[in-house]
Amino acid sequence: MTIAAELKPRLIYITTRSAEEAEKIARDVLERHLAACANLIPGMRSFYRWEGKVAEGDECVLILKTVSARVDALISRVKALHSYENPSILILPIEDGYAPFLSWIAESTAKIA
Repeated sequence: MTIAAELKPRLIYITTRSAEEAEKIARDVLERHLAACANLIPGMRSFYRWEGKVAEGDECVLILKTVSARVDALISRVKALHSYENPSILILPIEDGYAPFLSWIAESTAKIA
């Protein structure tokens, strides 16, 4: 069994309306130990179908690292803070990685806020 299989780390991919919104969400979930770290990638241009029409807009990508045990609480918090009616929140399993980093993710999300 790999350390990733044991710790069950997850990568959470989220899009937000702005870098400010992504930062607000990132700081909140980090303070609550729902995520170990956050990466913001501003300046993304999105094209999508919404309410029967093709739409487009500038967004910011927010990537969070957490563990599977914290995913439900993290999603709940993101939904409470997010401005979109139907936010893009995708949970991706991390199959392998640098063991000390994966352990750090688990340690950083172990405290219950």
